[in-house]
Amino acid sequence: MEEQPESQRRPVRDHAHGGDAGHTLDRRAELSEFLRSRRARLKPEDVGLPDFGRHRRVPGLRREELAQLAGVSVAYYTRLEQGNGQNVSGEVLGAIASALRLTDAEQAHLTHLAKPKQHRKRGAARQQRVRGTLCQLLDTMEGIPAYVVGRRSEILAWNRMAAAVFGDWSQLPPQERNWARLVFLNPEYRELFMEWDQKAADIVSYLRMDAGCHPDDPRLSALVGELSVKSEEFRRLWARHDVKEKSHGIKRLHHPLVGGLALSFETFALPDDAEQSVVAYHAEPGSASAEALRLLASWGTDATRAGVSVPKGQ
Repeated sequence: MEEQPESQRRPVRDHAHGGDAGHTLDRRAELSEFLRSRRARLKPEDVGLPDFGRHRRVPGLRREELAQLAGVSVAYYTRLEQGNGQNVSGEVLGAIASALRLTDAEQAHLTHLAKPKQHRKRGAARQQRVRGTLCQLLDTMEGIPAYVVGRRSEILAWNRMAAAVFGDWSQLPPQERNWARLVFLNPEYRELFMEWDQKAADIVSYLRMDAGCHPDDPRLSALVGELSVKSEEFRRLWARHDVKEKSHGIKRLHHPLVGGLALSFETFALPDDAEQSVVAYHAEPGSASAEALRLLASWGTDATRAGVSVPKGQ
């Protein structure tokens, strides 16, 4: 029997609008919605199955089709998709991930949701601190914008060049030094990032990954709730259930002082704290962007004051 369309299923609690810090994300709902979203993006022809599209009432693969591909019973997969993943084995999760064609990040997210570790609640409340020697290292990276980002997309430390390029975050209270807040709630950052849509999608994907590891973090739930209320774009992206790990790439910026910048970035997870990463940017040697960074460095604090505005109390 074909499953019911999404509109006819019993609704899952809408945790994205949960806003206050006393709530946490519903791990079972996260698991259920993630699996449904990944199944919905696959078409029968993507996995070598015949397509009888005119008879389909739901997008993507049916549960029985996915179960067949993964080599599990329909009842077993259905229980997992309903959020009951307590006793699922790693082998079965691997088979389902393969059938869904998950990326490495998506498979890790699935494992976090289905088989959560038991020590995370205490870790969720732990205050994030940056080692003093790491801050010193950032300060020595002259001409290279660099910062440390932690849980919930929080900006924990940065050097002078990062402030010159991205804005003087010292002018914000600590709770506002957050990439998700800046990107979705500060219009200046919509102007700064020439590919704002991609930056916004990346930030939400990172938060989703964080939510899979720490569904019991009330501060993360509060952040998701606030952004869901204040930003339609955030709500749309959050509902996609995309996940992604920070890595490397190119960011194209329109800086208010020096104009266009094309900066490559690399992300380095700290060996003694995987929840913190150093992100460093550089320009191709001899390029216009390299000259622009040199100018910003030579202007010092004047560049920071005249750069991207980060108004207090967003």
